[in-house]
Amino acid sequence: MLGLDGCLTEVMAIPGALDAMLVDHTSGMAVAVSGPPQGVDAGNSAAALTETLRATVDGLARSCPGNTVRVDDMLITTDQGHHLLRLLDTLFEGPLVIYVRLDLERSNLALARYRLRAISAQLLA
Repeated sequence: MLGLDGCLTEVMAIPGALDAMLVDHTSGMAVAVSGPPQGVDAGNSAAALTETLRATVDGLARSCPGNTVRVDDMLITTDQGHHLLRLLDTLFEGPLVIYVRLDLERSNLALARYRLRAISAQLLA
């Protein structure tokens, strides 16, 4: 079983990873942070990521039959990098999200998604 700090260590070992965070999806608070970029507040970033995720899930639910959608992961590409979020149903206080920002040039998105899936399985074991 992987702990929270070990989880972030594994995430940061993904080729091209710039920074990573575990976010409580219910409260929008950062649970653990690794490699925070200069000038970015982890608390504000975690809250903003949570709102982005909620808006996405809500929008998808409204556009899908049955109004229920389960999102496994979400990818956003900006000029600052690839932003990958992996949702987890944990036994902890609430649902967690693994967030990692990846370098545009040095990252492999397929590998990053594969590694996040494996890391999340270890964290939930």
